Amino acid sequence: MSQVHFQSKFPQIGTTIFTVMSTLAKEHQAINLGQGFPDFSCDPKLLEAVENAMRNDHNQYPPMTGIPELRQKISQKIERLYGAHYDPDTEITVTAGATQAILTVVLAVVRPNEEVVVIEPVYDSYIPAIDLAGGKLISVKMIPQKNAEGLVEKYVLPWDDLAKAINSNTRLVMINSPHNPTGMVWQTEDLNRLAELVRPTNALICSDEVYEHIIFDDRPHISIMTLPDMRARTVRIGSAGKSFSLTGWKVGYITAAPELMKPIAKTHQFMTFTTPPNLQWGAATGLRMADSYYSTLAS
Repeated sequence: MSQVHFQSKFPQIGTTIFTVMSTLAKEHQAINLGQGFPDFSCDPKLLEAVENAMRNDHNQYPPMTGIPELRQKISQKIERLYGAHYDPDTEITVTAGATQAILTVVLAVVRPNEEVVVIEPVYDSYIPAIDLAGGKLISVKMIPQKNAEGLVEKYVLPWDDLAKAINSNTRLVMINSPHNPTGMVWQTEDLNRLAELVRPTNALICSDEVYEHIIFDDRPHISIMTLPDMRARTVRIGSAGKSFSLTGWKVGYITAAPELMKPIAKTHQFMTFTTPPNLQWGAATGLRMADSYYSTLAS
């Protein structure tokens, strides 16, 4: 029998570090600090909502962009908290978690050899997503600042490097706030500075905001899509799993202007097509909770 010789298209892409660390934690019965899931359960009302949805036969294919009730609640939440309106019918797509959302966005907007700027360290799906799209990675690194004892106290943005990296060849700039893994939170002045770099170009922004409610010191979460002229070029990613401590449900979402959402939705439909409708009902129930819930999430 002849043997088939196969060479991977992506030999540089390995197993995600979260799989590696979770396996080791289980093997050694250790506390797993590597993956972003909590050690407590969610609000029981969300579980009841999923059970009710299943028993009321919400078990078949829902709309490709998500059930209307969830998209409406996402729209209402964003407008209520950030003062920005997104049309639930044309500007919101529900995804199988934020990681799928990231890949969907990159595949939808990045053509082979187009430049994508990332700020390292990054969530581990960013660079493989760029590889899968055939994009050209432009990486800049955060600057660690040490205290008197020589320990890293915080990370700051590398503005000189960002100014060099963002130019007429840039297709996409990927940002994450609050930042995983450093915890750095983009402030209004940071976002304004980035906007100044991006506005003269044709670059888009992918803003990963899954930890929008995990902020300390009473600091507000600011999204770059709220800045002047930035909504039209910003794709924002959110996560019901992170907001409601339900990471295994894999319910995320994308918001973007209609011109951007059209190719994003086309890409999404041939990746997963949709997300379980009963879990979407659970996420919609979570979004009905009072805003005071978010203020207690970090604690």
